Amino acid sequence: MPAMIDDAIKAAGGPTKLAKALGLDHSTIIGWRRAGRVPAERVRAVSAATGIPPHELRPDLFDAPAATTEAA
Repeated sequence: MPAMIDDAIKAAGGPTKLAKALGLDHSTIIGWRRAGRVPAERVRAVSAATGIPPHELRPDLFDAPAATTEAA
């Protein structure tokens, strides 16, 4: 299941902490929550701040890494 903005907010410790990590006002993060997603131009920064991979934050924009298999 893809991570949503609420998952990113929770991982960061709240909207104020996520906003501070990104150098933004907390009202910006609340706006993202209302929109239901992280803006495309902020996905990588949110990923770095929260540890949530970009493809989980915005699967519509980022492909999941290919699964690797080891030969037996």
